[in-house]
Amino acid sequence: MADYHFVTTYEIEAPIEQVWQALRDFDHYPTWSKGIFQAQQLESGAADGVGDKIRYKVKGRLPFTLAFDATVAQADPPRILELRASGELEGVGRWTLGEHGTATTARYTWDVRTNKRWMNLLAPLARPVFEWNHDGVMRDAGHGLARFLDARLISIHVGSRRHSNSPT
Repeated sequence: MADYHFVTTYEIEAPIEQVWQALRDFDHYPTWSKGIFQAQQLESGAADGVGDKIRYKVKGRLPFTLAFDATVAQADPPRILELRASGELEGVGRWTLGEHGTATTARYTWDVRTNKRWMNLLAPLARPVFEWNHDGVMRDAGHGLARFLDARLISIHVGSRRHSNSPT
């Protein structure tokens, strides 16, 4: 399997509660994140959302899709939202929010590995292209989230740190 570590940070001129609500509203992700073309809630968890299970289908700029289920593992409104993914992508995604004056910083850390054999075989050569694809999806999502919130997007920062490839 090929492991990836991505960090995306949005700074949006909107109250933290408004950003939190948008990030917790999984069914509406396809409305503002064009890379997520399907988000379907499979199970409901506790009142705070822990245990909610959502099936995602995503497509970036490259000609393939990925499907995975995400289960809310931690919710500490309006600061932390952690999801555990399984399926064609497996790992942990964590939103951490902070408010600074009229702006909210939303940082998404995505520690993930691919479970598609062809992606793992190509990872040693195609990793930069896969990272570029992910970064494009996240940039588009930041602009879409700001439009969805009718807020000004102050900044976006995307980046990745390389992990070693595990044997396939």
